Amino acid sequence: MKKLLLLFIAVLFTSPLFAQDTRSVCIKINELNSRVLNGTVKRADAAKQFKTLINQLSKMMHAPGTSEPWTFPLQGYKTNAIGGTNGNGYSDKGYNYLDGNKHTAHPAHDIFIHDKDQDGIDDKTGKAVDVLAVTDGVVIACTNQWQPASTMRGGKFIWVYHPEGFISYYAHNRAIFVQPGDEVKQGQKIAEVGRTGFNAYKKRSPTHLHFSAFHIKDGLPVPFNPYRQLVKSTAQ
Repeated sequence: MKKLLLLFIAVLFTSPLFAQDTRSVCIKINELNSRVLNGTVKRADAAKQFKTLINQLSKMMHAPGTSEPWTFPLQGYKTNAIGGTNGNGYSDKGYNYLDGNKHTAHPAHDIFIHDKDQDGIDDKTGKAVDVLAVTDGVVIACTNQWQPASTMRGGKFIWVYHPEGFISYYAHNRAIFVQPGDEVKQGQKIAEVGRTGFNAYKKRSPTHLHFSAFHIKDGLPVPFNPYRQLVKSTAQ
């Protein structure tokens, strides 16, 4: 019976109608997220709209949870690349999703690459470093546009919703390779590490991936510290 249920879910998730419906919702989330970042939507309206859209998506994406370890989000790197001591660079105090680009917290782990000359290329391999999806999910927001004069701190970023009920966030990329509504598999390349973003672009900032994770509480993203999951993750 369990095998039949899993087969039914697999068929449902790969059907053209399902893909079309999820992409439509994800595009709406992406548009709303842009308005939140730009401060062009009232907080109450944004909260109501996000809650409605993420609830629709969660019903579409409902699937049995997985106990599999995450994939570490940087190709060729391990947890010792995480900044700080034992992940103490994480601080979510005062974070509110509705603050958009104006929030003052750092609910994230910065994962640094070998890049002394700050050209976005790994000093050891001579190549860009791939950003990987930590587990299966669907892209709900992203942008591949950013200019040095921009005050947007995330630069070129990606939000991925996972059926287990959380969102992962990957920021400061040099290039992204997904769009809202794209399904991604665990370990799939979704971007390359870069230096985009208001603070990350500056010389004082070593090249890194800004990685965050959020639970959905009362319909909105609320950060949680993913250090334990990162430590247990599998390097590629």
